[in-house]
Amino acid sequence: MNVVNFRDFGRGNYKQLDDYAFGSGGMVFAAPQLKDALNSLKPGFVVYPSPQGVLINQEIIETLAHQEHVIIICGHYEGIDERFTEKYIDLEISIGDCVLTGGEIPAMLITDAMSRLVPGVVGKGKAVIEDSFYRGMLDNPNYTRPATWEDLEVPEVLLSGNEKEISRWRRREAIRRTLTRRPDLISRASIREYLSEKVSVAIKIEDSNINLSGVVELCEAYKLGRPFVVAHDKTLREDVKKICPGAKVLGSFRKVLEKSEGNVLIVKTSGGAVINSLHTLEIKRRCLEHDGEIIFVFAQNDSGLDELNERNEITGYLYERDIKIPLDLQIGIALDRLLGNRN
Repeated sequence: MNVVNFRDFGRGNYKQLDDYAFGSGGMVFAAPQLKDALNSLKPGFVVYPSPQGVLINQEIIETLAHQEHVIIICGHYEGIDERFTEKYIDLEISIGDCVLTGGEIPAMLITDAMSRLVPGVVGKGKAVIEDSFYRGMLDNPNYTRPATWEDLEVPEVLLSGNEKEISRWRRREAIRRTLTRRPDLISRASIREYLSEKVSVAIKIEDSNINLSGVVELCEAYKLGRPFVVAHDKTLREDVKKICPGAKVLGSFRKVLEKSEGNVLIVKTSGGAVINSLHTLEIKRRCLEHDGEIIFVFAQNDSGLDELNERNEITGYLYERDIKIPLDLQIGIALDRLLGNRN
């Protein structure tokens, strides 16, 4: 990191950097001096902390951390000449709805958040991944010794030494905190790591005119395991086994459910807002609240899902009904919107 003193580029005997705003108002940093300062540096992604900027979040920090060179310009007084902003600023960032004396503190915040993503800055790389907002969710509560303090106890599971149960507890608490304190985060959160290990896709097909190999690759990308392919026709099932050995081929959705462990949430997707269908955000919330197996089901036509008649079943709409989208692309859209993979 390098700090550049803007004063070095001032004009005249007093190294003037600013002037009165046209039309009355406070002092504004002048464009010529700003350009001189910028030209003294190698080209980079130029950031300006400003109340008019987009509200900072982890996605923005990760975007900046992937730039080869970032330049942060710290404003002061009433800000900087708008002509310079329009021509040379790549991104204006706000740290919140408040006004500070200058851009130095926001610049410190931005560089601190970026530096945590540089390998070696934080002792354990896993700690960065588990931070709040890295996947778009809040962190779980943390405790240290003593186990009892002012009549308050550390949750018993954390003292058990059972790593699997501790991991489940942390996942549930992160979900609870996010849903109660910051439910707005769910829409853009990557929720796959917070769901049960058993999340799968089941597809009802009428013919083999679908890119099943692509569906298998999608399931692998989202850590869903091998997809279920349901076909009533025996000949079709045999054909699918030959062309797509990565799928688990069965004769009905009932047989899919027989392979489950009991507490199953069935998520049906459809085109258009059908009766009793849910918004994508509401589906994500219910998936997070469900502590058990989840099956996302699809069909080449909506009537193919009629045989599902489970009490623990929800339906969501993802796109307009009159839009014709191949089934493999429907599945890709659904997994992206529902699981929200930020990575």
